[in-house]
Amino acid sequence: MKLSQFVKEKRKKLGLTQSLLAERSGIGLRFIRELEQGKKTLQMDKVNQVLHLFGYELGPIKKTFGDVDK
Repeated sequence: MKLSQFVKEKRKKLGLTQSLLAERSGIGLRFIRELEQGKKTLQMDKVNQVLHLFGYELGPIKKTFGDVDK
């Protein structure tokens, strides 16, 4: 699942608007909108501020390329 989809689903599950999520996480509304729209470049510390409200944080994920791990 993409991060943008994850955040949007969690927000809606909690019954929060984008404005309320921004307020509760201490992040600007513009950032929340960009996050949910899947902007390619985002500040990780701000993403973690948002994810913290859901009990999550960013972390490394092993990515595989075909049959060869890199």
